[in-house]
Amino acid sequence: MTGAVAATARLTRLKLPDGSQVIGSAEPLGEHPPTLAHSLRYWAAATPTAVLAAERAGDGWRELTYGDALAEATALGQALLDLGLGPGAPVMVLSGNSLNHLALTLACYLTGVPIVPTSVAYSLRATDHARLRAISGLVKPGLVYAEDGTQFGAALAAVGAHAVVGRGPGRNLAELRDTTPTAAVDEATAALTPDTVAKILFTSGSTGMPKGVLNTHGMLSANQQMLRQIWPFLAAGPPTLTDWLPWNHTFGANHNLHLALTNGGSIYIDDGSPKPGEFDRTVDSLRSVPPTVCVNVPAGYAQLAQRFTADPALAAHVLSRIDMILYAGADLPDELRQRLREIARRATGRDVPVVSSWGATETGPAATSTYGGADRGIGVPLPGTEIKLAPVAGRLEIRVRGASVTPGYLGADLADALDEDGFYRSGDAVRLVDEGGDPRRGMVFDGRIAEDFKLDTGTWVVSGRLRNRLLSAAGILSDAVLVGDNHSCVTAIAWPHAERLREIVGEAADPETDPAVLSHLAAVLADLNKGLGASARIERLVVTNTPPDIDAGEITDKGQLNRRAVLECRTNLVTLLYETPSNRTRVIHAP
Repeated sequence: MTGAVAATARLTRLKLPDGSQVIGSAEPLGEHPPTLAHSLRYWAAATPTAVLAAERAGDGWRELTYGDALAEATALGQALLDLGLGPGAPVMVLSGNSLNHLALTLACYLTGVPIVPTSVAYSLRATDHARLRAISGLVKPGLVYAEDGTQFGAALAAVGAHAVVGRGPGRNLAELRDTTPTAAVDEATAALTPDTVAKILFTSGSTGMPKGVLNTHGMLSANQQMLRQIWPFLAAGPPTLTDWLPWNHTFGANHNLHLALTNGGSIYIDDGSPKPGEFDRTVDSLRSVPPTVCVNVPAGYAQLAQRFTADPALAAHVLSRIDMILYAGADLPDELRQRLREIARRATGRDVPVVSSWGATETGPAATSTYGGADRGIGVPLPGTEIKLAPVAGRLEIRVRGASVTPGYLGADLADALDEDGFYRSGDAVRLVDEGGDPRRGMVFDGRIAEDFKLDTGTWVVSGRLRNRLLSAAGILSDAVLVGDNHSCVTAIAWPHAERLREIVGEAADPETDPAVLSHLAAVLADLNKGLGASARIERLVVTNTPPDIDAGEITDKGQLNRRAVLECRTNLVTLLYETPSNRTRVIHAP
């Protein structure tokens, strides 16, 4: 790496009469390709033999160069046009990241056919495919793809559209790849504009049913230009990412995949994840291809830090080419951030930036990043972006206006999601690191406003903060939902973390009733509640072994709990928490 990793942030700040303030980048957005198709064609001509992407093949990798990627995408693009696909007949993908998935995506980028990657969970973890059917009914795909026709057979049948598979029963993608291109593909590419829809991404559904977010070529290309301006090191050499993050989410699909595509870089598809039983594969992928930009979510970095600490040689090898460690998707505890910095310093002999970013599916995704003096939290606005901090229920909602904001949803415009000044209302709350001084020190994520609720006294409960305190203090819980809307006190429904349960309280026969579990959690609540008022206390808690139901919407495809759905589906537990006299067999009471 040569030169600076991050640019200096120059910001503007305007305080409004209603208590809001608008913070923006003083840097204008630079020139950039109008569509992603332009980026593909540019790099295929400039570096045809460079690796665009690779997937695991036994102990090695099967690589796809830029030149071959363009050739495959052109042939597939012709096949899509021959099948009559277009803006009103998209390609829907049911399976995860793969070179076939990428080739179809690039074919769509060339021809103006929207690509619609969906969560694998909707196909394989669901039983009645309710969400998949709902998405399909909204999208009306002209073609549906799955990597394995046998594994995804039931899901393909549920969608009911023209199906193509990578292997197994059904029409094989290889047939489409053998199509001879005509001038029609070039004509379709020439007709693309920044307003052309490149893909439709569905939100996770953490606060309701998923919505189809229109992702235009212009917003996605603009977002990558924003990143190039804050990260000058990208101009020094193409980035390499070894990445598991799924392409049905904006972090993996738009931020990471496009970071490689628009900068002539390479993305190596890691077939592991931070999930139990899959992390060894991630470590093996990182060992095989050390990245220049390491990307992950906080849960992944927590496990990676443990491996690096136990094996310094592994850390030195994986971080041997590193320019930057990047996380998003959730907040990173200060202790873990400092630990990663120290691990990287020992492994490389230099300071490696540990960088965060914040955004949404609706914002392309990145709207803020920690650069130019902001070294914690979610950072400051990117060039071409304005952030409004608007007072809502005693907190500051972060809202976004700029070139990377979506024009709307599938079947609906964006009007209801915009405020009076045209800012996208994210529903996320933030705090300024330096509330009275320099905005360049950045912002800190402060939870989801939509998850907050009022007690019967009219007092607001900041759900995200209190939930995180409970999980951190308990140590044996994997997740929790706070309860208390219009009640006199806050309670919680919680799920046990099997491994930590054994570590802390031993082999519990049943976490719902085991005395050791109840005693431990009662002590946790007592300590957690010391000296606090009703809105910051958790008076009662019930542990349940029944996992969240994805078909009922209790859990999103990201694995996040949908609080509203949990409360609707588990009214029996809510009753248990507030019944009189209180049940002391299953309910843990704060002393």
